[in-house]
Amino acid sequence: MQLAAVGYRLKPRRRSELGLLIVGGIAILYATLLPSLAATGALPGDELRVVIGLVGIAFVVQVINRRLVPDANPVMMPVALVLNGLGYVMISRLTPNPTTAAEAGQQFAWTVIGLVVYTAVLLAVRRSRDLERYRYLMLFFAFGLLVAPILPVIGLSVGGARLWVHLGSIQFQPVELAKILLVVFFASYFIEKRELLTIPTRRVGNHLLPDLRAFGPFAVAAVMSLFVILAEHDIGFALLLFVVFLSLLWLTTGRWTYLAIGIIAFIAATFVASHLLYQVDQRITVWLDPWTSYNTRGGGYQPVQGEFAFARGGLYGSGLGLGIPGVIPVNTSDFIFAALGEELGLFGTAAIVCAFLLFIGSGLHAALQARSEFSKLCAAGLTVLLGFQAFFIMAGVTRLLPLTGVTLPFVSYGGSSLVANYALLAVLMRISDEGNQDALSAPSWSSTSADTVIGTGNP
Repeated sequence: MQLAAVGYRLKPRRRSELGLLIVGGIAILYATLLPSLAATGALPGDELRVVIGLVGIAFVVQVINRRLVPDANPVMMPVALVLNGLGYVMISRLTPNPTTAAEAGQQFAWTVIGLVVYTAVLLAVRRSRDLERYRYLMLFFAFGLLVAPILPVIGLSVGGARLWVHLGSIQFQPVELAKILLVVFFASYFIEKRELLTIPTRRVGNHLLPDLRAFGPFAVAAVMSLFVILAEHDIGFALLLFVVFLSLLWLTTGRWTYLAIGIIAFIAATFVASHLLYQVDQRITVWLDPWTSYNTRGGGYQPVQGEFAFARGGLYGSGLGLGIPGVIPVNTSDFIFAALGEELGLFGTAAIVCAFLLFIGSGLHAALQARSEFSKLCAAGLTVLLGFQAFFIMAGVTRLLPLTGVTLPFVSYGGSSLVANYALLAVLMRISDEGNQDALSAPSWSSTSADTVIGTGNP
């Protein structure tokens, strides 16, 4: 009877997920019809079949979730697939020519690969605590991925940033996977050294301070990662890594002193970088006054065209297929949010922001419900990683912040980002499934592990 009751309680979460997938699938199919009807007055051909394929994949993944993570959060996967589908619709809609058609086909292929990776991660990571055992191996592998783009044979420079690796005809950004591995390492290390980082044990004059030696291995890892990323001329991922590190440190210790020191260090580093690195200085200059280089089609041309797109969209948007977002440079990647803003308007972009907020809220809820301190911090770190990445690119496109050049998760064109985000989602789903399990159905390790459950003591 108890097992039957547990099984009965598992079903509503997956039924809720199925309902959300149906609603999301209808929305994506509707979005696919509109551009073709607006342009030709006829129903689409290949695009409709591709989106139907996406919906079919979504239901297959839902079945996989029933078997591998039956008690996981029912919101994260539908939100991710809707964002993915909406990005695909916009990529395939933008100026239909052989280039963008190829991008749309590649995006669909990367989506399939991403979902395969999602399933593989769920099969490989049966317990989230297992990730903690391999933290130094993950750190070593992350450094290998970070260094790969600056190697002379396989490294590739695109748009002034050396972030790409090419193996034959395949190109990808290894930093996308490296950032996830670094978050897992940071979470594991912080949990192990939490007491040393939190409790003052070192006397300096009349004040007690935490033992700074605990920062040694982590500081070396963080500084080396930042230097490698800066050597690759990628300011966006360097900023993202710093913010995630600061967030995890504050979540671990609860000490506002660390947060204040981090903010001061960030301001100082930004000031120095703006005088030493041309790329940083150029982006800050364009952010403050993009019109100085607009007429020459310099760095200010892209953000100004993005602002024009938002202005043309207004509250309700021009309608899918009725705008002219093709005039925006890099409109399928960095500035896809501006393209969506023109055709969906303020209401559409607000809906996208709400979708990310739903995902972030679900990720933080998974962190709160996690069964171990490591899983809690890991889920929080991965959620912060995705949330700040979305915030940085949307704030950069709207000129709230300087443009960082990162991708909009699940939406922008790019296979590396898409596959990495599905791997991130798989880890969050595993942690959510463990946290939502009833005590009767919880795996035996949760009650016998040397680590304590949240709320019962320190690890």
